[in-house]
This record gives sequence, structure tokens and C-alpha cells, in this order.
Amino acid sequence: MDAVTGEPSPQGGLAEDELLAAARAGDEDAFRALVGPHLRELHVHCYRMLGSVQDAEDVMQEALLRAWRHLDAFEGRSSVRGWLYRIATNRCLTARTRSHTSPLAERPQPPPPADADDVEVVALEPCPDALLVLLDDRNDPPARYELRESVQLAFLATLQLLPARQRAVLLLRDVLGFSAAETSAFLDTSSASVNSALQRARATLDRHRASGRLRGGGPAPTRAEQSVLVERFTAAWQAGDVDGLVALLSHDALLTMPPYPMAYRGRPAIASFLATVPAGGDLTRITLMPTRANYQPALAAYVRDPSGTRATAYGIMVLTVDGGAIAEITGFTDPALFPLFGLPDHLADTPEA
Repeated sequence: MDAVTGEPSPQGGLAEDELLAAARAGDEDAFRALVGPHLRELHVHCYRMLGSVQDAEDVMQEALLRAWRHLDAFEGRSSVRGWLYRIATNRCLTARTRSHTSPLAERPQPPPPADADDVEVVALEPCPDALLVLLDDRNDPPARYELRESVQLAFLATLQLLPARQRAVLLLRDVLGFSAAETSAFLDTSSASVNSALQRARATLDRHRASGRLRGGGPAPTRAEQSVLVERFTAAWQAGDVDGLVALLSHDALLTMPPYPMAYRGRPAIASFLATVPAGGDLTRITLMPTRANYQPALAAYVRDPSGTRATAYGIMVLTVDGGAIAEITGFTDPALFPLFGLPDHLADTPEA
């Protein structure tokens, strides 16, 4: 069974207790129908916990296998959804995650010195919007905005700085809306411990919000507003116009490349980086294609060979738009991400810029 999307089952019309009884009797189709409605949101939960789509997929497979093997242990004191969240959360807490490292593409010289020493860069992967379709993404703008914020890269990066159990408590309580009693049952701890962990986690997020690392609170930019900036950014990039690029940034914009411990803040620092690092500073060798990640605009970058006839996957940039400007660029120099986004690993017959 696909741990993200599941598969349709002819038994999907049965009531939950009927599916549970059939699954306990060994009916795999009944088990698929039982857990299928929860798979997408569980995968997103594991992604929030781990910061990696691949690790989330691995943990989901482990969680589903554990659920199948231990169906008899489910006593029905909680919903099937809650039971699955309990298993998945605890598997995340014990997961051995990948290192998420890949060599920086075409870096003939060291990058300029990082200047944002207060920013701790953590291992993180972007996630295509297609995998972030949430079952509880209702036609309620405030609720939808909160869900979108909870999968944006700055929020996920801050989550990864929390101790794992604080991260789990914050997600279960503040993002998913489980009660303190439910959360304590999931984590085999007391409600007092849950409330204490939640208080500490909230305090950490509040500090990051106050510092400007976490944005939000205002209206989210529209797709049209994002598209205008992305088009202008792409045009300036393809022209090799570093000044034009940084003019689209907020004055305190941030550039990071997880998991490398480098962060650049402000237009001068980012301009110096762009003029020296991507393709050795020759931006015109890089072709950009629009995509989407984490409910944010993104650009897939392909670097051309010297002949200009073939461009190879280079990396993906995710842009944070805030206040009519690009507030953050998060770059992932990992060509292995391209299949996840349904992108080819190279572009043939690419014309010179």
C-alpha cells in the first residue's frame, strides 16, 4: 500500500467497526479502507516532525506495518485516526533519519562569509504542494492560513530546533487540535508534562517570531502577487542581473541552503553570494522553471553545459513572499529532489540565454 495516498478498496463503504472487524480477521482490503482516509494527513504530520519527505514516507510504512500487526491491541478507546497518530508520532520520535547532505553543485571557490550568525540552519527538505493536500483544509480562511503556515519552511525549520517531544506536543496540540489528555495518552505521559512541554515550545516559537525569523499574522500573499514577483525574479536571473534580483528582496531578506550552516541576511550579503556561488556566479548558465513547494512559490534550477545544449538538474529554490517582496530564499542543491516534484533530471536542446 502507498503510505501517502493509499489505494481505493471495494470495502470502502462499510462502517468503521465493520472494517475493523474484517481487518482483524486478516482482510488487507478492509485494512486499506480503514486507514486510507487518514494517510495524507498522517504523512504531512510525519513530514512536519522530521523535516523530510523521504523520512516521513519511511516512517509511514513502519507505522502502517505496526498498525496492521497490532490491530488486536486497539481497544477502541480512541478513534482509529487518533490511534494512527499515536503510532506515527512515536515512530517519528524513535526514527533514525537520513543525513540529507549532498555536495554543493559547481562551487569553484568558497562562498562569501556567512553574516547571519544568529540563524541556525537545520537539515530540511522541501515538499511539493501536491503532497500537502490536507483533509481538513476547509473553506475557512483563518483555519486554512494556519494549516499553510504549519508547513512553510521557516516554521518547519524552527520546529526542528525543538526537542523532539516538544515538537510532537506542539504539533498535536496547536496544529492538529488534540486535547492535552489525548496528547498525553499518545505519548504515555501526564497532562502536566504535556502542558509544560507545550509552554516551552510556544515560548521558543514566540522568540523566533519576535526576531522576524517566523513571519505571518497578516494576510497571505495571493497567487497572483507571488507570480508577479517570481516572473520578475526569473527575468532578472536569466539576464544575470544581480542588482535586479536583490531589488526584489526585502531589506532584511534571508538566504539559506539547508543543511549547510551558512546564512546570509540583507541585500548586500545576498548579492555577494549570487555573484559568486551559483554556477560560479554566471547566473545566465542556469535555466529556471516554476514549481511549488510548502505552499510557497519555488523555482527548479538547471545548469547548462558549456555547449548550451543540455541543462542538468542543479537545485530548487523556495521563495517566501511577505509584504510585496521576497523575504527569504531557501536553496536546496540536491538534484535527487527533482523526481519528487515530477521534474526531469535534465532539459535537452536548451538555448543560450
